[in-house]
Amino acid sequence: MLHLRSLLFNLGMWITIPPFALLAILLIPLPAVTRSRIVGGWAHFIMWWLRVTCGLSYRVIGRENIPAHASVVLSKHQSAWETIAFQTIFPPQIWVMKRELLWIPFFGWALAAVSAIAIDRSGGREALKQLVAQGDNRLKRGLWVVIFPEGTRITPGERGKYHIGGAWLATHTGATVVPVAHNAGEFWKKRGLLKYPGVITVSVGEPINAANMKTDELNQQVEAWIEAEMPRLKTL
Repeated sequence: MLHLRSLLFNLGMWITIPPFALLAILLIPLPAVTRSRIVGGWAHFIMWWLRVTCGLSYRVIGRENIPAHASVVLSKHQSAWETIAFQTIFPPQIWVMKRELLWIPFFGWALAAVSAIAIDRSGGREALKQLVAQGDNRLKRGLWVVIFPEGTRITPGERGKYHIGGAWLATHTGATVVPVAHNAGEFWKKRGLLKYPGVITVSVGEPINAANMKTDELNQQVEAWIEAEMPRLKTL
């Protein structure tokens, strides 16, 4: 039954990607926030479909910590779930990702259409300059910027290296940072098609004003909070 439910969910998700990708392209003339909000309707549908087919839902702790202005989200990364669900939790947003994702048919086209920030990870300091320039542009347009500091999906219980890109963007633009911890990987694995029933917990930390902070200091503060919060999620 678990396999059948997961297959049904995955089919529904894959079938809906092309039409929403085409919609995103058609909406390019609209303001970025409006475009993101409309296309984000797909994420709301997917979260509903996930609950109906697989019995997997989520709850948010610390929702009151979400600022009223565009900010930078620095989050734990365990699965594809958070890339979808965050669109239903936070205001209109874009993501910082490796540029190779733009080459994926339909999915990549949709990411480009909603002004996602695609970075060449091998670009070193030049990549950081691009991140700041594009990130500052998106924030000024009212879009939130979501970054996964570990850079890749991490298996629950493990800990990846927190790269400085997100903290660099925040300290060089004076943006507010919102740290986020969650346990999505317990139910939606980073590999495999199975989705397990249950309730994912998302914890939103208190916002951090990055103005006048050093990049390493901010990065360490975010890492410390997220990693301390991860085991606490099991007790909530």
